[in-house]
Amino acid sequence: MNQNNYNELQVEGGVTVKMWTKGVPVEAEAQQQLANAAKLPIVFKHIAAMPDVHLGIGATIGSVIPTFKAIIPAAVGVDIGCGMMACKTTLRAEDLPDNLGPLRSAIERAVPHGSNPRSRGRDQGSWENPPETVDQVWAGLVDEFDAICEAHPRIRNTNNRKHLGTLGTGNHFIEVCLDELGFVWFMLHSGSRGVGNAIGNHFIELAKKDAELHQRNLPDKDLAYFEEGAQYFGDYVKAVGWAQKFAQKNREVMMANLIATVRKVIPKPFESHIEAVNCHHNYVQQERHFGEDVFVTRKGAVSAKQGQLGIIPGSMGARSYIVRGKGNPESFESCSHGAGRTMSRTAAKKRYTVADQIKATEGVECRKDAAVIDEIPMAYKDIDAVMAAQSDLVEVVHTLKQVVCVKG
Repeated sequence: MNQNNYNELQVEGGVTVKMWTKGVPVEAEAQQQLANAAKLPIVFKHIAAMPDVHLGIGATIGSVIPTFKAIIPAAVGVDIGCGMMACKTTLRAEDLPDNLGPLRSAIERAVPHGSNPRSRGRDQGSWENPPETVDQVWAGLVDEFDAICEAHPRIRNTNNRKHLGTLGTGNHFIEVCLDELGFVWFMLHSGSRGVGNAIGNHFIELAKKDAELHQRNLPDKDLAYFEEGAQYFGDYVKAVGWAQKFAQKNREVMMANLIATVRKVIPKPFESHIEAVNCHHNYVQQERHFGEDVFVTRKGAVSAKQGQLGIIPGSMGARSYIVRGKGNPESFESCSHGAGRTMSRTAAKKRYTVADQIKATEGVECRKDAAVIDEIPMAYKDIDAVMAAQSDLVEVVHTLKQVVCVKG
């Protein structure tokens, strides 16, 4: 294995940042954010930046931040447990209908997605009355949720049960894809929805108050952290762990609903979960690296232990990859979580038109309107360059090309 496929960013007064970004553009602001995080006294060993690294809030998206006896809530972010699920089926390309429009419509009807302003009544992205399958899964989550809410009541008044098994907005999606051999895969991208957002924001605020109290000299107020033994450290660990569990279950419920919906549209019997992956890419957990137990925050990064399967999606018009980890210790056994944006959503909407979107998503059954221009493929880095930059982190197992894409 080539252990040196990274560049090093030396940070005065901080740890080194190892960047797997050869052949991939990185904005100066993202480098500054990485340097800010590297100056924190709680960071262990070094920071690893993935090839899809780009500007985030406080911490860069596409970074792996190991911390010793402390966690930075804003580095985990507000879409706690956001991640991907994919499963291979026995269906083949020739089993799909010639017109994929009705299949996309059926998926859009079956899975709540998108959102609308509160002033317009019920959130279209939530269940009005969750189906029994959702309630069965919620029953396994509710006791722990109630315990968290006892200590932090504002988390209760959120879309929790009604968001379980729903997609969300922005870059969240459901896709029907074909692999290199013509097999059909189902793939989706979502997280902990409204309740995870509330948990994230609540504890980010508490961490900032904690930082003010202890007058820490933070390079960025969004890098406020809880140390072990601090008032809210234990509460945050419980809440973030629960939100990550919710996110994983959210994807499983959606996948089951998606498969049941496809069975109604495609008469041919098929098996699913021939190969299945369900992985977070916005989360924190305790792991052992370089002989120490540390908290590893992957903000837009995927665990890539030796032999572990992961998912690296491209954009609406690009390929996606099922990968197998190489367990590279220098990246804290991690890889990128996607292509990574090269421009903001606002910039993409200013630069591109609906005609550009139609051309860029040719051959994909998806929305091609003004509201999704911010997700146009050109707003993302070249997925092939991103994959080349991390050849020492993962190997490609399957290459997927979407034929249907449902956006939130």
